[in-house]
Amino acid sequence: MKLVVVSAGLSVPSSTRLLGDRLAAAVVGHDASVEVQVVELRDLAVEIAHHLTNGFPGRKLAAALDAVAGADGLVVVTPVFSASYSGLFKSFFDVLDRDALAGKPVLVAATGGSARHSLVLEHAMRPLFAYLRAVVVPTAVYAASEDWGAEGLAGRIERAAAELAGLMGGLSRQAAAPPAGPEGFVVVPFAEQLAALRG
Repeated sequence: MKLVVVSAGLSVPSSTRLLGDRLAAAVVGHDASVEVQVVELRDLAVEIAHHLTNGFPGRKLAAALDAVAGADGLVVVTPVFSASYSGLFKSFFDVLDRDALAGKPVLVAATGGSARHSLVLEHAMRPLFAYLRAVVVPTAVYAASEDWGAEGLAGRIERAAAELAGLMGGLSRQAAAPPAGPEGFVVVPFAEQLAALRG
């Protein structure tokens, strides 16, 4: 299975990237078969801007968009700017195909200088990914400056990672095999039966 971490951190080193790495490592701790790829939006900022104005992704942006669309699960992490996600973060998801995240498990996370911004997870990030029809894990992770090294952050990371790993495994198994009915009968979704009648 493939996990893609989308990090909107701007600095090097970045606490946003650090949080993304820790979340990804925790997911791998639950399922060693998970392969991790990181998409650093900072490196794609110019191509994202060009795509917004001309409608065509550059080579690196196209690869990043394909990686996100092909992932079995996502960890998305943004710094908080003006009480919301960063413009770069939102712009990336604005240029992503609108069906790319449908049914995909997503863990939302954010970093900020103060615990007062933690509601960004619920009032901005969760609605964004609900609109994109992603399956957002119940536990979101926010890390303020004072959280690094504190006891509670590790517990939140572990709980959220366990939820994402469980969803990734469960949803990928569901997609791989159609549900079987009693005595081995295969259940065919109604939409497929209807399409067959029209054909």
